[in-house]
Amino acid sequence: MGCVYFVRHGQTVWNVENKICGATDIELTELGHRQAVETGEKILAEGIQADEILYSPLVRTAETARHISEITKIPRRMEPRLREQNFGKWEGTSRHGAEFQKAKEDFCCRYDGGESMLQLAQRVYDLLDEIKAEAEEKTYILVAHNGISRVIQSYFFDMTNAEYAAFGVENCAVRRYVF
Repeated sequence: MGCVYFVRHGQTVWNVENKICGATDIELTELGHRQAVETGEKILAEGIQADEILYSPLVRTAETARHISEITKIPRRMEPRLREQNFGKWEGTSRHGAEFQKAKEDFCCRYDGGESMLQLAQRVYDLLDEIKAEAEEKTYILVAHNGISRVIQSYFFDMTNAEYAAFGVENCAVRRYVF
């Protein structure tokens, strides 16, 4: 049985401000850079072995992956399917806004110009299926976003809609999933 690791990117200003980042390209804060370095050191110290780091094309994940790669010497490659969900008109608004929370209940909703939960799940599940097919030979670290973490969690575990909507991981948390 193989496994895959998931790492959420380091802190951004919009994380601090509790705003929806989505597909908007937001830089890491100084703390975010430090978190990424510390995560690379943790991966190295814990002896986590991986063949490659796959990361979202957004700068916050690219920088997180770069720091981890430089410390661990694990090669990295951009994977477009790990891009965060496009929340359309909701990007840059409060994560806890009542209208956004209501919109999140509809998994088919495209958020007025964005991407539905179902579209997001399709691209991430397709990637996970490919990784699973290689899991006996290769191990990956996926550096991505909180929305991606929900989809990955739902790939490995049954979740209610409420559990899915509430699920999240801290910045630079490392999670291991076994196929």
